[in-house]
This record gives sequence, structure tokens and C-alpha cells, in this order.
Amino acid sequence: MRWQGKIGRKPTGGKLIPARGKRKCEIGREQSDTTIAAVRVKKIETKGGNMKLRMLRGDMATIADPVTGKSKTVKIETVKENKANLHYMRRNILTRGAVIKTEMGDARITNRPGQDGVINAILLPAA
Repeated sequence: MRWQGKIGRKPTGGKLIPARGKRKCEIGREQSDTTIAAVRVKKIETKGGNMKLRMLRGDMATIADPVTGKSKTVKIETVKENKANLHYMRRNILTRGAVIKTEMGDARITNRPGQDGVINAILLPAA
């Protein structure tokens, strides 16, 4: 678990002594690391009672073609590029901004699959 509380230093570099300890509401959850496989979505209850869908695995993406203005659901073949982490490309992890290879061509993921529960992408122009 990761604690997402305040930073322990002043802008000058001096250490801040917290007036209170860590709280349960400040802990974070582990990453979902969405990979390419048969669809598996997990429901997570957030603060305030809302629901968040966490995609753990996914193999289909809704690709929007900016030229024709139409969108189509296609199968994901592999991750071609992921600037979030160089190792994500090797592990086929899907994050926002990752370039995926599909049946229609290369596309860039525009949403956050680990937070939204779906994979949306926009078709890149052919090089």
C-alpha cells in the first residue's frame, strides 16, 4: 500500500514534523497493470460510495477514426510503444498514451483503462 498524504519537506528543504499520523482514507491501492487477455473487470468502491471499474485484462478496444468520424471495436494485437515505462511495452501493459497495434492499424489509448474499465483509442495516421 502507498500512503498519499502530505510531503514531508518544506519548499526550502527543511523537514516538516506532521501534527498527526497517517489516516486510512489517505492510503492508495495497488496498480491494476491492465494486460492483453480475455476481459476481466473488477468493481471498486471509492470514497463516498461511488463505484469505479478497474480493468485488469482486456483484448478489445474502441478505435475512433478521425478521418471518417466513425468508431469501431477491434482486437488488440500487441503494445508497440509505452512512454510511461519502457518495460510496459515488453509486458504488454495498457496505460493512457500507449500505442497499440490493432487490425485497423496503430492507435493511441486516450483513456485510463485501470480507472475507467474500458479501452478507448484514436487511430494514428499511417506513417
